[in-house]
Amino acid sequence: MKAEPAVGLLALHDKRGWSIVAIVTLLLCVLVPVLSLAVPASSPLHVPDYLIALLGKFLCYGIVALAIDLIWGFTGILSLGHGVFFALGGYAMGMYLMLSIGAQGVYKSALPDFMVFLDWKELPWFWRGFDNLSVALIAALVVPGLLAFAFGYFAFRSRIRGVYFSIITQALTYALMLLFFRNETGFGGNNGLTDFKSLYGYDLHRPSTKVALYVLSALALLFSYLLCRYIVTSKAGRVLRAIRDAESRAMFVGFNPTSYKLFAWTLSAVLFVFGMGMGSTMMPIMSGAMQTLRRAAVARASTTLNILQQVGASIGTAVLSVTLAGALTDRLPRAAGAASAGAGGSIPDAIRERIAPLMAEAYGYTFWWAAGLLVLAFAGAVLLPWD
Repeated sequence: MKAEPAVGLLALHDKRGWSIVAIVTLLLCVLVPVLSLAVPASSPLHVPDYLIALLGKFLCYGIVALAIDLIWGFTGILSLGHGVFFALGGYAMGMYLMLSIGAQGVYKSALPDFMVFLDWKELPWFWRGFDNLSVALIAALVVPGLLAFAFGYFAFRSRIRGVYFSIITQALTYALMLLFFRNETGFGGNNGLTDFKSLYGYDLHRPSTKVALYVLSALALLFSYLLCRYIVTSKAGRVLRAIRDAESRAMFVGFNPTSYKLFAWTLSAVLFVFGMGMGSTMMPIMSGAMQTLRRAAVARASTTLNILQQVGASIGTAVLSVTLAGALTDRLPRAAGAASAGAGGSIPDAIRERIAPLMAEAYGYTFWWAAGLLVLAFAGAVLLPWD
């Protein structure tokens, strides 16, 4: 009998893989902070504050990508409702940050500015206790985790899956969006919670605070990656892939899909909150970077940024779509005929095994095009004037 492969921290990668992880970690956690804090601003090697915030947001979105990959890529569950979990975790941290402002607000009141503007006389009961960072951190992870567990428990036990599950999660997101956007709810209406100033007594606009949050984001991404890597290479990860490929077969051989799907669903929700929560602390830093511009330049910078985002997203989507379509057509000239040969609209296993590597190669080819576009965009951003 073949022995099971060892699954431990050192078994997650070979020596070459761990070397790459170590090098990337040193570059992100040591080199970038040194170039930002120790190198003079006049040097071409200096990393400006706005770039630190941008890189930090990229790292946080990397955690979000891991969460989506775990629930969709490895478990086969398309969720359109993870924004709900981010909202709950984000508001938990936002409530703490708003209460940290205190008398530094526009109205010099202990209440948040939007509550003073809406003529609130006292804090709502559910805001109490969020002036403590520990309470906010625990609530930011536990409350979304409990909601994800409860929602997933009833949904998976009811055998809801596929597009029906996606529609239900989207409906849940829209329902809670309408709830949170009401001023009477006490979360700032459609303006949300804004103008954060400090985190645990540290000014969010100080360069040292920005770098510290950036390093924490990098370490959080490393931890999340190792955790997800450990899960997908374990027995549980193999069961998740079996559920993704053929849930009925996995159930017939003795596995309980509900338990495994509930585990992946809840963990992905917590990771999503973890990543977006870290990213939300970078958002006021991005607005703080705007404060270094002249007043007359802020409007032009905001308009230009919005135009570049819209145009760049459209061009990038078009290029990647055409590239992927061309790669699939080139590698799978008979894929359509092979798929149509399967009775009842399903692809036979023999044909599926034949075309799967070709499809993976096509998606890998498109990935490198996406990476090239990212490098071009990053190079252009670095060459922009920093004043």
